[in-house]
Amino acid sequence: MMLHNEIHSQPHVLEALLEHGLPAVESAAAAIRNRRIDYIYLAARGTSENAGIYGQYIFGAFNGLPVALAAPSLFTVYNRPPQLSNALVIGISQSGQSPDIIGVIESAVQQGALSLAITNDPNSPLARSAALSLDIQAGVEQAVAATKTYTAQLLTLAMLSCTLAEDSERRAELAQLPSAVATILSAEEPIVAAAERLKDMRHCIVLGRGYHFATALEWSLKLKELTYVVAERYSTAEFQHGPIALVEPGFPILAVAPSDPDAATTRALLQRLADERGAELLVLSDDDDTLALGTMGLRLPPGVPSWLAPIVSIVPGQLFCYHLALARGLDPGTPRGLSKVTKTR
Repeated sequence: MMLHNEIHSQPHVLEALLEHGLPAVESAAAAIRNRRIDYIYLAARGTSENAGIYGQYIFGAFNGLPVALAAPSLFTVYNRPPQLSNALVIGISQSGQSPDIIGVIESAVQQGALSLAITNDPNSPLARSAALSLDIQAGVEQAVAATKTYTAQLLTLAMLSCTLAEDSERRAELAQLPSAVATILSAEEPIVAAAERLKDMRHCIVLGRGYHFATALEWSLKLKELTYVVAERYSTAEFQHGPIALVEPGFPILAVAPSDPDAATTRALLQRLADERGAELLVLSDDDDTLALGTMGLRLPPGVPSWLAPIVSIVPGQLFCYHLALARGLDPGTPRGLSKVTKTR
């Protein structure tokens, strides 16, 4: 129940972050504007890296900033760090204790680059190492699998993007997120039914593109962590460059497909997977035509802008993994071989 409670706490976590987190975001944005930043260099692992992928899209789309994902071993194993002087170097870590992410931030400081930590522990080594720090304010997360810290990381990145751009219209759109997540959490029965239908699957593919690729990555990770399903994840474009050959009748495909400029292309792919390949499709969408293509459909709340959709769409994915673990006779609160803090060098 601990994991289930933390999944259900997310509307409150998001609402509290919106209420109390903006002053720190505004301060960080002001400091960033005062520096000549050519690009963002982002270091993270696991769930936090999936949040970073979301950041890669929104900072590119709305702030005109390329985002490079760090290779931490260049810093901690090979001692050959790239040149970072004109970068904003961001380290994202729920615990703020991962030595390889700290190593990237420490190198950035040594090179004179502006550094920013995004973490759930403002007193962590990562937060202390960086020039700027943003506390995601999710509260203690007791379950091993990250849920509320992930959506809080996404929201922190979204807040920073629109504040940095001084975009009041996008900033106002943030206010709808807590209620949108609460709407999903109030209708758990279809998610339980989908988990029961797919409880015997041993492998699957998770698809998403653009802003929604981060959701595909995180949903896939949660499937591996909590249910031990071999869950490959692809953008819908990359999937068609070879991996589609894996699909045979009954093959499970989990598709993240909210309303989006690419929606028509995604629908065409799902239609092809259903008609030509006989795939078992579980579709996340707010669009009736897209949902109709699935063997199963999980409805997302309407009206959420596509750039914010990942903060909402991952929540039914989290619940699906929780209920799938239960349907398979597993304890989702204590996944095997995992601990809350993972320290890699």
